[in-house]
Amino acid sequence: MPAANDRLARSNALILALAQAMGGSLMSITISLGGLVGVYLLNETSELATLPVSTMIIGTASGTIPAALILSRLGRRPGFMLGAMLAGTGGIIAFAAIHMTSFPLYCIGTFIGGISAAFVQQYRFAAAEGASDTFRPKAISYVLAGGMFAGVIGPQTVIMTKDLFAPVAYAGAYFSQGILALVTIVILMFYKPVFASGALRPSGGEGGRPLSVILRQPKMMLAVLCGVVSYSVMSLVMTAAPLAMLNCGFTTAEAATGIQWHVIAMFAPSFFTGSIITRFGAERVAAVGLVLLALSGTTSLLGISLGHFYASLVLLGLGWNFGFIGATTMLTAAQRPEERARTQAANDFIMFGTVALASLSSGVLFSTVGWESINWAMMPMVALPLALILLQSVSQSGTRQDRLA
Repeated sequence: MPAANDRLARSNALILALAQAMGGSLMSITISLGGLVGVYLLNETSELATLPVSTMIIGTASGTIPAALILSRLGRRPGFMLGAMLAGTGGIIAFAAIHMTSFPLYCIGTFIGGISAAFVQQYRFAAAEGASDTFRPKAISYVLAGGMFAGVIGPQTVIMTKDLFAPVAYAGAYFSQGILALVTIVILMFYKPVFASGALRPSGGEGGRPLSVILRQPKMMLAVLCGVVSYSVMSLVMTAAPLAMLNCGFTTAEAATGIQWHVIAMFAPSFFTGSIITRFGAERVAAVGLVLLALSGTTSLLGISLGHFYASLVLLGLGWNFGFIGATTMLTAAQRPEERARTQAANDFIMFGTVALASLSSGVLFSTVGWESINWAMMPMVALPLALILLQSVSQSGTRQDRLA
């Protein structure tokens, strides 16, 4: 791959990382406020209060296939800008719902915001297009590094603007979501698609192998499985962790601090994860991520002190980072350029559908089987893709030895 192409790939990766920082922060606004707004609109604390967060996650899962198809038809840049417009629309609807004291309308707003997040999830694939084999994992890693800034921008936006329209609480944060969406659109105007390298272009047709054939490839199946397990295990444990900490007598502030360190651990390694993948390979890095997830569960099983919770959450974030970026890199290497739209849509639909189920079931599982059982349950989930990576490595090693012989 010529160096000039990697220069363009680096430029696009930076632009998409900035867009990730802005666009990704929109989800953290609802994650921070969804339950509080639910209580505010319902005038009571009920099981429905957290429904807006769930509708956002469901929106992301249901938007994965439409987002990928729209990007295939319109092209990356206009498609991404459309996704940012949806984020602004969701913010405006949520803003109006809070003023109208309408809980159902607020859920519609968060659902549309979730659909916009499905477009944001495609940034990592766009960054890989046009990049050389050496730079591709770095490009994916750089984009996800923008998520660390999103984890700061979203909550800070909530803190600074939630009372902007007082006495109507929280409305200001969703007004700000519309502003952040506009900023994202401006950033995306500088993105330059790389059609010559097989990136998605506007097209009225599809090429390549049938999706059923693509997904039956062992390498593709392994990539999807690693991504699904890494993300769903992280979501399952992360959602239950604050509940477990409060149940053990720790304060809300201590639980929030644990989640903050978890988010930092999720995204901070992205600055160098790509370089590690370039040196050691995506499969090995994904395997390390799975091992770190298992160590997170082991740490939780060893004790319930504040130190145990914090160490477990940090390991959980690191494991997600290595597992998810490794899986994404594996996915991009197992598909042809003309197959990307369908393959990426199928991957994200499977992954975020599973993540939605994990998030929705986390609270139920915690109340029925408890924190310890959740951590035991994650072990076989992690063991399956880890064993498959090991078998693939042994098989490839045997093949190489046969060729040398």
